[in-house]
Amino acid sequence: MIRNLLALAVFTLSIITVHAETIAFDIAQTVIKMPISEDVSIDEAIESMQLRANSLNVKQVSHQPMYKEFEALGLSDNFRIEIFQFCNAKIAKAMIEFDMTFAAYMPCRVVIMQDKADKGWLIMMNPELFINSAQLPPKLKAEAKKIRDDLMSIIQAGANGEL
Repeated sequence: MIRNLLALAVFTLSIITVHAETIAFDIAQTVIKMPISEDVSIDEAIESMQLRANSLNVKQVSHQPMYKEFEALGLSDNFRIEIFQFCNAKIAKAMIEFDMTFAAYMPCRVVIMQDKADKGWLIMMNPELFINSAQLPPKLKAEAKKIRDDLMSIIQAGANGEL
């Protein structure tokens, strides 16, 4: 019996391993990437995002200026990259109560960075992937779409320097 259970466990693990190796997708399709206008500085984009988030009642819950960590480690070819996390706690709670898996994607992250050509970018996960693939009840789906719209408004404000 133990030998049969062991064989079944090995077989199951091999299926899982093969399946994980065959999953393929274009990572770029999982995000929204928006260029920052040439006349908008990174600092102006950040301020615009923060002001827009505040006006939409979306709380900035975290900020990690990664470029400072790179500098502290003495890494060369530094570029500016900062990670902001935003959250509407009421909607987050409802999503987690519906399915705790959503907690892995919270809070919503927005990255602001410069590429090698010094061009500014705003990057965030594409919420459509989760809204369309989850079997959300109508009310929760509407709330998820509100967060999607708020996040789009936040990054558009940053990209355009809208105060």
